Amino acid sequence: MTEMLVVFSTFANEDDAARVARVLVEERLIACANILPLSRSIYHFKGVVEDQREVVVLMKTRKQDWTAFLSRLHDLHPYDVPECIAVRVAAGAPKYMEWLESVLAPDPA
Repeated sequence: MTEMLVVFSTFANEDDAARVARVLVEERLIACANILPLSRSIYHFKGVVEDQREVVVLMKTRKQDWTAFLSRLHDLHPYDVPECIAVRVAAGAPKYMEWLESVLAPDPA
């Protein structure tokens, strides 16, 4: 079975998150994205402690697609330094894991 990743990223708003997620799904770089609104992020950036509302996005992809996914996310993301952290999926429901693999397979067209 292909090794899967869950990738976390944040966006300033739902519209940007949905726009990027849609492109990544259409290009088969992610199987799906869960957009979770109303996150609050506190972090250092350029010497200042920021306290901002953000949208968290969870995306599922294959480890083998990581490089292409990361490159494309950076192309599409409006942030200069987008959060992008991946964790390996240790286990998953067999039917769901099969679905992920089938969705991420190259388009037979």
